[in-house]
Amino acid sequence: MIVVVITIQVENKIIVKLRVPTPEFSSERFIFFFAMATGQLFSRTTQALLYNYKQLPIQQMLDFDFISRRETPSVAGIINPGSEGFQKTFFGQQEIVIPVHATIEAACAAHPTADVFINFASHRSAGGSSMSALKQATIRVVVVIAEGVAESDTKQLIAYARANNKVVIGPGSVGGIQAGAFKIGDAAGTIDNIIHCKLYRPGSVGFVSKSGEIFNELCNSIARVTDGIYEGIAIGGDDCPGSTLSDHVLRFNNIPQIKIIVVLGEHDGCDEYSIVEALKQGKVSKPVVAWVSETCAGPFKSEAQFGDAGDKSGFELEAAQAKNQALRDAGAVVPTSYQTFEAALKETFDKLVEEGKITPVKEITPPPIPEDLSSAIKSGKVRAPTHIISTISDERGEDQCYGGVSMSTIIEKGYGVGGVISLLWFKRSLPHYCTQFIEMCIMLCADHGPCASGAHNTIVTARAGKDLISCLVSGLLTIGPRFGGAIDDAARYFKDAHDRGLTPYEFVEGMKKKGIRVPGIGHRVKNRDRKDKRVELLQKFARTHFPCVKYMEYAVEVEAYTLSKAKNLILNVDGAIGSIFLDLFAGSGMFSEQEIDEIVEIGYLNGFFVLARSIGLIGHTFDQKRLKQPLYRHPWEDVVYTT
Repeated sequence: MIVVVITIQVENKIIVKLRVPTPEFSSERFIFFFAMATGQLFSRTTQALLYNYKQLPIQQMLDFDFISRRETPSVAGIINPGSEGFQKTFFGQQEIVIPVHATIEAACAAHPTADVFINFASHRSAGGSSMSALKQATIRVVVVIAEGVAESDTKQLIAYARANNKVVIGPGSVGGIQAGAFKIGDAAGTIDNIIHCKLYRPGSVGFVSKSGEIFNELCNSIARVTDGIYEGIAIGGDDCPGSTLSDHVLRFNNIPQIKIIVVLGEHDGCDEYSIVEALKQGKVSKPVVAWVSETCAGPFKSEAQFGDAGDKSGFELEAAQAKNQALRDAGAVVPTSYQTFEAALKETFDKLVEEGKITPVKEITPPPIPEDLSSAIKSGKVRAPTHIISTISDERGEDQCYGGVSMSTIIEKGYGVGGVISLLWFKRSLPHYCTQFIEMCIMLCADHGPCASGAHNTIVTARAGKDLISCLVSGLLTIGPRFGGAIDDAARYFKDAHDRGLTPYEFVEGMKKKGIRVPGIGHRVKNRDRKDKRVELLQKFARTHFPCVKYMEYAVEVEAYTLSKAKNLILNVDGAIGSIFLDLFAGSGMFSEQEIDEIVEIGYLNGFFVLARSIGLIGHTFDQKRLKQPLYRHPWEDVVYTT
């Protein structure tokens, strides 16, 4: 038989001295027991680091801090592997930022007073990240939320924690709460439930449970018949918990503010028998109200469903009954059924009050949590101005809409790229010949070879090793009055001249007197004898499908006059697109004169060239990278050096 004498000394004063003569408890286990038993785990100044960013638990912790009137937020930092920065959240009405760190080591170094590590990692990585946290000198308590962590990983965590006087809660734990001081993650549920359970101020009950799902409900039960919880812990339902029911019962016994200990066990495992032995040996002096459950959904006031509730086998029922009887024989208050649990707890609490051992906590009113603007607007309590107006798309429903048309309809009816552009740019579904023309413009303007200024810039940038976006933008920035950016101006001047009834001669000569080149006229390569095939294709399509081509024909007449001056003053692709789009707007009957003028003024038509040419510029980028072309340097033979 092992006999262990353990002495715990704080500030030269012996506060715990125990002699353990029973084989059920190993010395290793008791080292861990009384590392925890020296005092409370949390306080009103406790701060935590959260591993893996979870917005809701963080906000719930900070809302709890606020109603508990904490001076500082309990969340010191967030660890989001691989990323750094800040995360905005609310502390009452104040919007605050919480630092985000890429590693556990960096977070611990930045927040040396944060001694609780709350791990929201998956079961696959929770073991490794929890061990990394335990090895940090500043971390004292590690809480593992994930269920199903490998038992070998958990045993390593337990061994390291025992050897270094640290505490592990979980795996599979919802966490815990010290009323009015500190809350772990989702423990105790919503703020409404926390207020209902009076967890914003400390009570007299220490509560430990295996089940996280039942934890919240029992908080309600305790609040109904006592002055509330001082501290509650859900150790988790995994087979190998980092800390046990008995660990926390013994710890609760050493916290003066706790007057009653409530235990909710389960039929499996042997930990409840550790509590039995502790009671028999006088290691627990405070009243213990306990219940070992084989099923417990029935007695709750709410209609909650629990994963560990339901029909149990005869063996499980017998195991639970045996544990309850053993606890009862050891001196714990154990009701005959869970339906009478609240009554048994109330009777125990009332007796302690009568004996003067408990002075019920004076009730206080917690400060109200400011309602989030989004929920307040939804409920109609407030109104607030918006910051953005959007009329072209709406992603709020199940089926996103473009210009009021659902994505499903767009796909089913084959709107195509031209149809999508008509919805997003013009906010209407244009006739099929119009969307065909839009697509034709995109195809014909997608590229014009590597020698065009935009493509040249993109190629040079790609060969300098820059990324796709940089290469694309370098080409797009060359678009302007001399390259691809004359469509709007061509449409504007052709429309003005046509509508004022100017002859081509009057129009061209008038522009000459003003010192303005006629937009859409002239080409550096093409001429009267070698016209731009793209222009011919566009004109052929318009004559075949458009109900009216008055602006296009006017542009052709202008071309005839300018060709009499020089053979390269042909109607180029900018002029062709600009004039034909005027016919599209006018001939479709779907645009007013004011709308047509506004479209041209805003720059819609240049947008078609930008959209189309982006396709080619991206292609040139990929082409150069695929060919692994080296850095481009312009040959000095092609430069005139002068002074």
